[in-house]
Amino acid sequence: MSLSAFAGLDLLETAVIVLDTGQAVRHLNTAAEALFELSARETVGRPLSACFSEPTEILAALAAAEKQNASVTEHDVALALRLGNTIHVGFTVREIEAPALTVLEFRQTDQQRKIANEERLAAQQQANRQLIRNLAHEIKNPLGGIRGAAQLLKKELPDPALKEYTQVIVDEADRLQSLLDRLLTPHSLPQLGELNIHEVLERVRSVLLAEYPNGLAVRRDYDTSAPDLYGDKEQLIQAVLNIVRNAAQAMHGAGQIVLKTRVARQVTLNRRRFPLGLMLEITDNGPGIPDHIRDTVFYPLVSARPGGTGIGLHLAHTFVQQHNGTIDFISQAGRTSFTITLPLNGWTPLDGGK
Repeated sequence: MSLSAFAGLDLLETAVIVLDTGQAVRHLNTAAEALFELSARETVGRPLSACFSEPTEILAALAAAEKQNASVTEHDVALALRLGNTIHVGFTVREIEAPALTVLEFRQTDQQRKIANEERLAAQQQANRQLIRNLAHEIKNPLGGIRGAAQLLKKELPDPALKEYTQVIVDEADRLQSLLDRLLTPHSLPQLGELNIHEVLERVRSVLLAEYPNGLAVRRDYDTSAPDLYGDKEQLIQAVLNIVRNAAQAMHGAGQIVLKTRVARQVTLNRRRFPLGLMLEITDNGPGIPDHIRDTVFYPLVSARPGGTGIGLHLAHTFVQQHNGTIDFISQAGRTSFTITLPLNGWTPLDGGK
C-alpha cells in the first residue's frame, strides 16, 4: 500500500499507528505524532517497541488480536513515552487482511481521568465536611465543660505544682477548640467582589517572606494582562497562603517558590464551560509530596509533616471549589506544582458547606 493510501488518516483527530506483519511502523498520522512526541520521518520503518519506553500492554493486545483474529480494545493504559512523559490512553487493535496490516487507534484518557478524580474528590470532600460538622458539634460542648471544670479545679488546688497540670488541660482544650473552629471555618459562602489576582499573590508573597526572611525566594511570573476576578479576596489569599506555607515548611524555609499566572480560553470546570479562566501555578523545588498521601492530600487531618494538622490544603480545596474552580497538583522530588483554575466570568458561588 502506497503512502498516499494513508493520507486520509492525517485528517483524523484520533492518533493512529499502522503496523506491518513484523510490527514495524508503516504510518504514523499527525495526531499520533503530536500525542506521542514522535516524528513520522524518524519512526516509520522502526519496530513499535522502539517507539515507546514500555509498550507492554500494546504488545500484549497485538498478540491477543492475532490469536483471536478479532479486534481488541483497552480502555485505560499508562503509556511511557520515549522522552520520559507518561500519558493515559485507551486504544483499539484492528487487523486488516488485505493488505496484511494492523491498525492501532488511540484516544487520550487523561482528561476523563481528571474529571473523574475531581468528581470523586468533590463527593468525598462533601462527605468529609458533613462528618466534620457533626463531629465538631458533638465535641465542642463536652470540650467546653472540660475546660470550665479544669479552671474551677485550678482555683481549689492549694499546690501550685498541681495547678500547672490543670493549666495544661485548659491549654489543650483551647488548642482543640481552635482546631474545631478552623475545620468549621469554610462552611459559609464567599463574600464576592471584583479583585485582582496579583494583589492576592503580592499579599501572600509579603506574608511568606516576612515569615521566612532568609533562604526563601518567591519568584513572580505574572500575566499582567489578566482581567479581574469576581470572588472573595480573603478566601483566595488564605487558599494560596496555605499552599505556599506547606511548600516553605517542606523546604524548611530554604528554596524557591514560583507564582505563575496565565489566562486560558474555553476552560471546563466542574462540567461547566467558561470562555475565560485564570490558571495560577504554585511551584516549589522541595522534596515532593509522599506517595502514601497523594490520593488523600486534600482530605482533612492528612499531613506528612510531624505536628501538622492537615487542614491547610483541605481549606484551600474548599475555598477554590466554592469559587467554582479546580485545584490539582503534580509532584516529584525537586518539583511540586499546584494548579488552581478559576473562571473569570459567568459563575455563581457553590455552597461548600452543604
